[in-house]
Parts: sequence; C-alpha cells; structure tokens
Amino acid sequence: MEIKSRHHLRSDEIDELAASLADHLGIELDGDDYERVEFTDVDREVVLVDGEPLVASFDGDLFLTVRGANEYPPENHVVTVDSGAISFVSDGANVMRPGIVEATDDIEPGDLVVVVEETHGKALAVARADTSGDDMVGDSGKVLENLHHVGDDLYEFHV
Repeated sequence: MEIKSRHHLRSDEIDELAASLADHLGIELDGDDYERVEFTDVDREVVLVDGEPLVASFDGDLFLTVRGANEYPPENHVVTVDSGAISFVSDGANVMRPGIVEATDDIEPGDLVVVVEETHGKALAVARADTSGDDMVGDSGKVLENLHHVGDDLYEFHV
C-alpha cells in the first residue's frame, strides 16, 4: 500500500470518529495523535491512532481494523467463531454458519462486524453481515463477507 497523503485530524473529526465507534461498538477510543492516511494503490483510508493503524474505511464506513479490535475489544457488532473456523477466517475466507458459535443481537444485514475466536476473544477479521445477528448460528450458508483479516496488506501496514 503506497501512501498518497497523510494529515492530522481536526478535533471535531476526532470527536465524530470517537462518538461513532462508541455508539456502534461500545468502545472508548483513547489516543493523543490521529492521522488520516490515503493511498494511491487502494481505495481505502486508514486512521493512525498514536501511530498505529487502528481504524480504516470499509466501503466508505470507518470501523476498527483487526489491530484496533484487539487493542479496543468491542462489546457490540461481534461474531464469535469456533476453533475450526480460525484458519479459514484468518486466510480471508467468508464466514459460514457452521463455524459461528455466537453473534451479538445488534447486528443487522449490511453492518460491519468484528469476527473473534471463542477461546481468547482475539479479533481475526472485519466482515460485512449478510444477515441479522440472531440468524447467524445454524447449519449452512454464508453469513459474513470477509473484508479484512489477520495477515492481509492492511494488517501488515506500518508507517
């Protein structure tokens, strides 16, 4: 990912970002320095919080990255997968119902969610929901589109 530009966020932009993440995920983002990074080769923005890529745009929506979700574990918009799904999700596969053990009931179709593993609660991916949270556990069918995962270019991005 080749950097096109970097600039500091204004205080009102920081407040808006923090309020949005608090409202959607139940987290309190806490940083001293916020920078927006734009790229020439990918259609994505990243927000560096104290130099770490903790927030990124996904189809225009700002949301935690996998690193951000591990730094600030969300209370809402969380889908938990079993140990059998970890390697697939970490490789970028979409998430199927049989691998899901739990999903928060605040999830609606189209929402961004954090995918975590059940043993330690570590974030593995950011995905877009195809169905509501109360319809995610089941026997068959894709329910999450994997947008960002452990080991991808965004996860490996460092300034």
